[in-house]
Amino acid sequence: MRLFLTAAAAALIATPLAADDHAPELEEVLAADLRDEDRARDQYRHPAETLEFFGVEPTMTVAEFGPGGGWYTRVLAPYVSAAGKYIAFGPDSAGREYRDRAQEARAKGWTERFTETLSGMEGVNAANVSAFEIDEMPEGTEGTVDRVLIFRSMHGLNIGNNADEVLKAARRMLKDDGMVGVVQHRAPEGASYDDYGARQRGYMRTQDVIAIFAANGFELVSQSEINANPKDPANWERGVWTLPPVLQFGEEDRDRYLAIGESDRMTLLFKKAD
Repeated sequence: MRLFLTAAAAALIATPLAADDHAPELEEVLAADLRDEDRARDQYRHPAETLEFFGVEPTMTVAEFGPGGGWYTRVLAPYVSAAGKYIAFGPDSAGREYRDRAQEARAKGWTERFTETLSGMEGVNAANVSAFEIDEMPEGTEGTVDRVLIFRSMHGLNIGNNADEVLKAARRMLKDDGMVGVVQHRAPEGASYDDYGARQRGYMRTQDVIAIFAANGFELVSQSEINANPKDPANWERGVWTLPPVLQFGEEDRDRYLAIGESDRMTLLFKKAD
């Protein structure tokens, strides 16, 4: 899992959206120049509808798990950092193996690179942007977060056995009435756990995601079909990466996969269980 912004982060340095003392409208953020290369995916990821379903407001403190290439970061950071706070967080980078020292250095330096990139972005209040790993949660963070958002990452947490520690950290961060929003590639109806839980295909069964949250002190509030894609059979032998945006087979059957679009996804909202 990539926990730092890639070269796409350069697009963050763009036309200012708003002064620091003004909370921008979501439509303004979605139409900004810095999203010119991202906007084609809106038809699959439905950012406006998804954030509305999660109840995200520009005055909130919002924590995004594992921001990766920054697609949702380029929506969330401008939207909430002016009048609220934006946090990026990830698992403990010391708790994994690396193929070489260069990979280890990149992984362990993501928080510094991330905050430096976002701090230089026009329209973002640098004082209201932060990043940390869960073993280094800053003092005073617990009980302050309105929403934790986890986009297309539960499969990695599940296979890597990191879900419990990440969700426990999320629960500590959240206010009593805080919630967790999840978007995750969805396995076909009736799929077996052996094919879509014990095996890494990118997709997960909805009941398994709900069970993981329940085991960590959360209960399901609501679910939505906002990010559903009925064209996706979700049964690819090589997993979700068969489809865009990865298109791992390159030109082979490319038009077929483009016609399907991005994966079928569940959209879930959780709250702290009593």
